[in-house]
Amino acid sequence: MKIVVLIVRLLLGLVFLVFGLNAFLQFLKGPIPGGLAGQFLQALFQSHYVLAIGAVQAVGGALLLINRYVPLALTILGPVIVNILLYHLLLNHEGIGGALIVAVFWFVLFFHYRRYFPGIFTAKASSAA
Repeated sequence: MKIVVLIVRLLLGLVFLVFGLNAFLQFLKGPIPGGLAGQFLQALFQSHYVLAIGAVQAVGGALLLINRYVPLALTILGPVIVNILLYHLLLNHEGIGGALIVAVFWFVLFFHYRRYFPGIFTAKASSAA
């Protein structure tokens, strides 16, 4: 299991580091889809919102690659993965396979590191006074 977790962590880290850096360096070019999906992407690019997303992806991917703060990396990448899945489910079905693989990788790592997450599942947190 250690080897599986290592491979999944490195692959997920590499995916997010590469795609996060691509937001800044634009070395991966592809056609903008038509319709609502294209309008959504155009809004992200023109507002520079894609840079914030890219920064979160790059930081999360780097943390996974260097094996530091992995639970934090999983926490910040979780919402990004949800948005990727929703984009492919609702706007552009192409690429859903890759999105599902990334989600499965995230869940494998989350399951492995689950002992670090019980605090965020507290129903009623008391304030320390």
